[in-house]
Amino acid sequence: MAATTKKTVAVEDVNVTFEDQQKINKFARNTNRMTELKDEIEAKKKSLQNLEDASDDLMMCEDDDLLIPYQIGDVFISHSQEETQEMLEAAKEALKDEIKALEGRVSSIQGVLGDLKVQLYAKFGNNINLEADES
Repeated sequence: MAATTKKTVAVEDVNVTFEDQQKINKFARNTNRMTELKDEIEAKKKSLQNLEDASDDLMMCEDDDLLIPYQIGDVFISHSQEETQEMLEAAKEALKDEIKALEGRVSSIQGVLGDLKVQLYAKFGNNINLEADES
């Protein structure tokens, strides 16, 4: 008869040094910042979609002489259809550039988080959980 042995996993007592705590804090700050940036990207993508919808609606307009109100800040200014279309295109390009820049920042933060995960898991193993909660 074969005997089975059960492995018991003991939680090790690992001393947390000041440097380790700094790394953990840096990980938490970067995780929060990345979440904020992702939320900002989503908001900008919604704004971009709204601009694209407005541009499509403007193209369907048959009256070329009609003045189109365009919001700048809190004020609406009437422009020709062509001018409004140009302004919408410029706004869409600016938003695309902002989204690209934010995605670049998220990518760099993910690199930093990856490095910190390697260092912290190497020291603490299963005693630390650095995975994001999916809620």
